[in-house]
Amino acid sequence: MAISSSLSPDSKTLTIQVEGRFDASSLDEFRKCYEDVSGGVPERYNVDLKNAVYLDSSALGMLLVLRDYAGGENAQITISNCSPEVKKIFSISSFEQLFTIQ
Repeated sequence: MAISSSLSPDSKTLTIQVEGRFDASSLDEFRKCYEDVSGGVPERYNVDLKNAVYLDSSALGMLLVLRDYAGGENAQITISNCSPEVKKIFSISSFEQLFTIQ
């Protein structure tokens, strides 16, 4: 499992890449990716799940914590490169009402 982040050249978008399992063992690494950003707080966040192979309920909780951190209802968070299975989980959980799912 590896989670990394990169800030766009204009420092407005933080992309968090999840590789492998996205579960409770990811908590500290995921949180560090958005809390330890140098250069200010980004306006937008993108969580890239292209290389994620597993997602559980604790991952859903981590995404909700990120949403709160990023401004709650005003947060601009996209979850991208979701597999059909993950999109189904987000649909069942009503996450498409809270995040932009791609």
